[in-house]
Amino acid sequence: MRVTVLGSGTSHGIPIIGCSCEVCTSPNPKNRRTRCSIWVEVRGLHLLVDVAPEFRLQAVRDGLRWVDAVLLTHTHADHIMGMDDLRIFSQRSRRAVPIYGSPEALKVIRRVFAYVFEPGQEGGGKPQFDLREVRGPFSIRDVPILPILVYHGRLPVYAYRIGDFAYVTDVSSIPAASLEQLRGVRWLILDALRYEPHPTHFSVGEALQVVEILKPEQTYLTHLCHRLEHERDGARLPPGVAFAYDGLRWECSDPPILKENTNEETTLSQA
Repeated sequence: MRVTVLGSGTSHGIPIIGCSCEVCTSPNPKNRRTRCSIWVEVRGLHLLVDVAPEFRLQAVRDGLRWVDAVLLTHTHADHIMGMDDLRIFSQRSRRAVPIYGSPEALKVIRRVFAYVFEPGQEGGGKPQFDLREVRGPFSIRDVPILPILVYHGRLPVYAYRIGDFAYVTDVSSIPAASLEQLRGVRWLILDALRYEPHPTHFSVGEALQVVEILKPEQTYLTHLCHRLEHERDGARLPPGVAFAYDGLRWECSDPPILKENTNEETTLSQA
Protein backbone atom coordinates (compact mmCIF):
# COMPACT_ATOMS: atom_id res chain seq x y z
CA MET A 1 0.00 0.00 0.00
CA ARG A 2 1.26 3.46 -0.89
CA VAL A 3 0.12 6.65 0.86
CA THR A 4 0.68 10.11 -0.62
CA VAL A 5 0.00 13.31 1.31
CA LEU A 6 -1.56 15.61 -1.28
CA GLY A 7 -2.05 18.46 1.18
CA SER A 8 -0.95 19.08 4.76
CA GLY A 9 -2.14 22.59 5.54
CA THR A 10 -4.90 24.21 7.54
CA SER A 11 -8.03 25.74 6.00
CA HIS A 12 -6.26 28.97 4.98
CA GLY A 13 -3.51 27.15 3.15
CA ILE A 14 0.12 28.23 3.52
CA PRO A 15 1.14 30.87 2.61
CA ILE A 16 -1.89 32.70 3.92
CA ILE A 17 -3.14 35.54 1.73
CA GLY A 18 -1.42 38.77 2.73
CA CYS A 19 0.71 37.24 5.50
CA SER A 20 4.42 38.10 5.74
CA CYS A 21 5.39 35.83 8.64
CA GLU A 22 8.52 33.69 8.43
CA VAL A 23 6.60 30.55 7.45
CA CYS A 24 4.41 32.19 4.81
CA THR A 25 7.49 33.79 3.21
CA SER A 26 9.75 30.77 3.67
CA PRO A 27 11.66 29.46 0.63
CA ASN A 28 11.44 25.93 2.06
CA PRO A 29 8.89 24.03 -0.09
CA LYS A 30 7.87 21.97 2.96
CA ASN A 31 6.42 25.16 4.46
CA ARG A 32 4.10 25.58 1.45
CA ARG A 33 0.98 23.67 2.42
CA THR A 34 -2.16 23.12 0.39
CA ARG A 35 -5.38 21.99 2.05
CA CYS A 36 -5.58 18.49 3.55
CA SER A 37 -6.08 15.38 1.47
CA ILE A 38 -4.38 12.02 0.90
CA TRP A 39 -4.22 9.45 -1.91
CA VAL A 40 -4.04 5.75 -1.09
CA GLU A 41 -3.07 3.07 -3.61
CA VAL A 42 -3.70 -0.51 -2.53
CA ARG A 43 -3.87 -3.63 -4.72
CA GLY A 44 -4.76 -1.58 -7.81
CA LEU A 45 -7.41 0.44 -5.98
CA HIS A 46 -6.97 4.23 -5.94
CA LEU A 47 -8.67 5.99 -3.03
CA LEU A 48 -8.86 9.72 -2.43
CA VAL A 49 -9.63 10.92 1.10
CA ASP A 50 -11.25 14.38 0.86
CA VAL A 51 -10.95 16.67 -2.16
CA ALA A 52 -9.23 19.94 -1.33
CA PRO A 53 -9.71 23.20 -3.25
CA GLU A 54 -6.24 22.68 -4.79
CA PHE A 55 -7.02 19.12 -5.89
CA ARG A 56 -6.23 19.69 -9.57
CA LEU A 57 -2.82 21.14 -8.72
CA GLN A 58 -2.12 18.38 -6.20
CA ALA A 59 -3.07 15.68 -8.70
CA VAL A 60 -0.86 17.09 -11.43
CA ARG A 61 2.06 17.60 -9.05
CA ASP A 62 1.93 14.08 -7.58
CA GLY A 63 1.05 12.15 -10.71
CA LEU A 64 -2.46 11.12 -9.71
CA ARG A 65 -4.02 9.57 -12.82
CA TRP A 66 -7.04 7.66 -11.53
CA VAL A 67 -9.57 7.76 -8.69
CA ASP A 68 -11.72 4.71 -8.01
CA ALA A 69 -13.53 6.19 -5.00
CA VAL A 70 -13.54 9.13 -2.60
CA LEU A 71 -13.82 8.85 1.19
CA LEU A 72 -15.12 11.95 2.94
CA THR A 73 -14.09 12.78 6.49
CA HIS A 74 -16.50 15.74 6.69
CA THR A 75 -17.77 18.57 4.51
CA HIS A 76 -15.99 21.75 5.56
CA ALA A 77 -15.01 23.76 2.50
CA ASP A 78 -11.29 22.95 2.69
CA HIS A 79 -12.13 19.24 2.37
CA ILE A 80 -14.65 19.21 -0.49
CA MET A 81 -14.27 22.26 -2.72
CA GLY A 82 -12.12 20.49 -5.30
CA MET A 83 -14.83 17.97 -6.12
CA ASP A 84 -15.79 19.53 -9.45
CA ASP A 85 -12.36 18.49 -10.73
CA LEU A 86 -13.34 14.84 -10.29
CA ARG A 87 -15.19 15.19 -13.60
CA ILE A 88 -12.12 14.12 -15.59
CA PHE A 89 -12.44 10.68 -13.97
CA SER A 90 -16.13 10.48 -14.82
CA GLN A 91 -15.29 11.34 -18.42
CA ARG A 92 -12.50 8.79 -18.69
CA SER A 93 -14.37 5.91 -17.05
CA ARG A 94 -17.84 6.87 -18.32
CA ARG A 95 -19.24 6.17 -14.89
CA ALA A 96 -19.97 8.07 -11.72
CA VAL A 97 -17.26 8.38 -9.09
CA PRO A 98 -18.33 6.62 -5.86
CA ILE A 99 -18.39 9.10 -2.97
CA TYR A 100 -18.45 7.50 0.50
CA GLY A 101 -19.44 9.48 3.58
CA SER A 102 -21.82 9.73 6.50
CA PRO A 103 -25.51 10.31 5.68
CA GLU A 104 -25.13 13.89 6.96
CA ALA A 105 -22.09 14.52 4.77
CA LEU A 106 -23.83 13.24 1.65
CA LYS A 107 -26.79 15.56 2.28
CA VAL A 108 -24.35 18.46 2.24
CA ILE A 109 -22.79 17.23 -1.02
CA ARG A 110 -26.24 17.10 -2.62
CA ARG A 111 -26.89 20.68 -1.54
CA VAL A 112 -23.48 22.25 -2.26
CA PHE A 113 -23.09 20.48 -5.61
CA ALA A 114 -26.76 20.54 -6.58
CA TYR A 115 -25.89 21.14 -10.26
CA VAL A 116 -24.32 17.67 -10.41
CA PHE A 117 -27.69 16.04 -9.74
CA GLU A 118 -29.81 18.28 -11.97
CA PRO A 119 -30.40 17.91 -15.73
CA GLY A 120 -28.04 20.00 -17.81
CA GLN A 121 -27.46 20.82 -21.45
CA GLU A 122 -25.39 18.53 -23.63
CA GLY A 123 -21.73 19.40 -23.53
CA GLY A 124 -21.86 20.88 -20.08
CA GLY A 125 -18.85 19.57 -18.22
CA LYS A 126 -19.72 18.37 -14.74
CA PRO A 127 -18.72 15.44 -12.55
CA GLN A 128 -20.90 12.44 -11.86
CA PHE A 129 -21.19 11.29 -8.25
CA ASP A 130 -22.51 7.98 -6.92
CA LEU A 131 -23.26 8.79 -3.27
CA ARG A 132 -22.87 5.88 -0.85
CA GLU A 133 -23.69 6.08 2.83
CA VAL A 134 -21.16 4.85 5.36
CA ARG A 135 -22.66 3.64 8.62
CA GLY A 136 -20.02 1.11 9.66
CA PRO A 137 -17.17 -1.04 8.34
CA PHE A 138 -17.27 -1.65 4.60
CA SER A 139 -15.09 -2.80 1.75
CA ILE A 140 -14.25 -1.63 -1.73
CA ARG A 141 -13.31 -4.62 -3.86
CA ASP A 142 -11.32 -6.73 -1.39
CA VAL A 143 -10.01 -3.81 0.68
CA PRO A 144 -11.60 -3.49 4.16
CA ILE A 145 -12.14 0.08 5.38
CA LEU A 146 -13.00 1.01 8.95
CA PRO A 147 -14.66 4.41 9.54
CA ILE A 148 -13.90 5.68 13.04
CA LEU A 149 -15.93 8.38 14.78
CA VAL A 150 -13.97 11.34 16.13
CA TYR A 151 -15.00 14.91 16.96
CA HIS A 152 -13.99 18.20 15.37
CA GLY A 153 -15.26 20.42 18.18
CA ARG A 154 -18.88 19.23 18.38
CA LEU A 155 -18.94 18.03 14.76
CA PRO A 156 -18.80 14.25 14.17
CA VAL A 157 -16.04 13.43 11.69
CA TYR A 158 -14.88 10.15 10.19
CA ALA A 159 -11.33 8.99 10.55
CA TYR A 160 -10.45 6.02 8.34
CA ARG A 161 -8.37 2.94 9.04
CA ILE A 162 -7.11 0.72 6.23
CA GLY A 163 -5.14 -2.18 7.66
CA ASP A 164 -2.25 -0.88 9.75
CA PHE A 165 -2.68 2.71 8.51
CA ALA A 166 -5.06 5.35 9.89
CA TYR A 167 -5.89 8.90 8.80
CA VAL A 168 -7.28 11.16 11.54
CA THR A 169 -7.65 14.78 10.49
CA ASP A 170 -9.68 17.67 11.93
CA VAL A 171 -10.03 16.23 15.41
CA SER A 172 -10.17 17.69 18.91
CA SER A 173 -11.35 14.61 20.79
CA ILE A 174 -11.39 10.85 20.25
CA PRO A 175 -13.97 8.77 22.15
CA ALA A 176 -12.62 5.82 24.12
CA ALA A 177 -14.26 3.29 21.78
CA SER A 178 -12.70 4.98 18.77
CA LEU A 179 -9.29 5.00 20.43
CA GLU A 180 -9.62 1.23 20.79
CA GLN A 181 -10.36 0.97 17.07
CA LEU A 182 -7.09 2.78 16.38
CA ARG A 183 -4.96 0.47 18.53
CA GLY A 184 -2.38 -1.49 16.61
CA VAL A 185 -1.88 1.03 13.81
CA ARG A 186 1.70 1.16 12.57
CA TRP A 187 1.37 4.30 10.46
CA LEU A 188 -0.72 7.26 11.56
CA ILE A 189 -1.52 10.67 10.08
CA LEU A 190 -2.91 12.87 12.85
CA ASP A 191 -4.23 16.42 13.14
CA ALA A 192 -1.96 18.88 15.01
CA LEU A 193 -2.78 22.47 14.11
CA ARG A 194 -0.24 24.34 16.26
CA TYR A 195 1.37 24.30 19.70
CA GLU A 196 -1.28 26.56 21.27
CA PRO A 197 -4.68 25.05 22.22
CA HIS A 198 -7.54 25.32 19.73
CA PRO A 199 -11.25 24.54 20.26
CA THR A 200 -11.66 22.24 17.25
CA HIS A 201 -8.19 20.82 16.53
CA PHE A 202 -5.53 18.95 18.46
CA SER A 203 -2.53 20.98 19.44
CA VAL A 204 0.87 19.37 18.90
CA GLY A 205 0.95 18.43 22.58
CA GLU A 206 -2.49 16.83 22.47
CA ALA A 207 -1.57 14.89 19.34
CA LEU A 208 1.57 13.60 21.04
CA GLN A 209 -0.53 12.32 23.93
CA VAL A 210 -2.49 10.20 21.45
CA VAL A 211 0.76 8.99 19.90
CA GLU A 212 1.97 7.94 23.34
CA ILE A 213 -1.18 5.85 23.82
CA LEU A 214 -1.22 4.22 20.37
CA LYS A 215 2.56 3.92 19.88
CA PRO A 216 2.57 3.63 16.07
CA GLU A 217 5.87 3.06 14.32
CA GLN A 218 5.56 6.37 12.48
CA THR A 219 3.25 9.34 12.91
CA TYR A 220 2.94 12.29 10.56
CA LEU A 221 1.23 15.42 11.89
CA THR A 222 -1.01 17.26 9.44
CA HIS A 223 -3.43 20.21 9.09
CA LEU A 224 -0.51 22.45 10.07
CA CYS A 225 -0.90 26.21 10.39
CA HIS A 226 1.67 28.93 9.76
CA ARG A 227 2.83 28.94 13.38
CA LEU A 228 4.72 25.72 12.71
CA GLU A 229 8.00 25.97 10.80
CA HIS A 230 8.88 22.63 9.25
CA GLU A 231 12.56 22.36 10.13
CA ARG A 232 12.77 24.31 13.40
CA ASP A 233 9.64 22.94 15.04
CA GLY A 234 10.03 19.53 13.45
CA ALA A 235 13.33 19.14 15.30
CA ARG A 236 11.40 19.36 18.59
CA LEU A 237 9.28 16.28 17.84
CA PRO A 238 10.08 12.92 19.45
CA PRO A 239 11.47 9.95 17.46
CA GLY A 240 8.89 8.39 15.19
CA VAL A 241 6.94 11.64 14.81
CA ALA A 242 7.38 14.18 12.01
CA PHE A 243 5.46 16.91 10.28
CA ALA A 244 3.73 15.83 7.08
CA TYR A 245 4.40 17.87 3.96
CA ASP A 246 2.82 18.10 0.53
CA GLY A 247 4.11 15.30 -1.66
CA LEU A 248 5.22 13.04 1.20
CA ARG A 249 4.89 9.43 0.05
CA TRP A 250 5.70 6.11 1.65
CA GLU A 251 4.95 2.40 1.39
CA CYS A 252 3.24 0.41 4.13
CA SER A 253 1.88 -3.11 4.36
CA ASP A 254 -1.29 -4.04 2.50
CA PRO A 255 -4.41 -4.70 4.58
CA PRO A 256 -5.59 -8.33 4.73
CA ILE A 257 -7.74 -9.48 1.83
CA LEU A 258 -11.36 -9.58 2.87
CA LYS A 259 -12.37 -13.24 2.56
CA GLU A 260 -16.03 -12.99 3.52
CA ASN A 261 -18.64 -12.62 0.81
CA THR A 262 -18.92 -8.92 1.52
CA ASN A 263 -18.87 -6.08 -1.01
CA GLU A 264 -19.88 -2.50 -1.48
CA GLU A 265 -23.47 -3.32 -2.43
CA THR A 266 -24.15 -5.40 0.70
CA THR A 267 -22.36 -3.17 3.19
CA LEU A 268 -23.45 0.22 1.91
CA SER A 269 -26.72 1.82 0.95
CA GLN A 270 -26.88 4.38 -1.81
CA ALA A 271 -28.02 7.82 -0.72
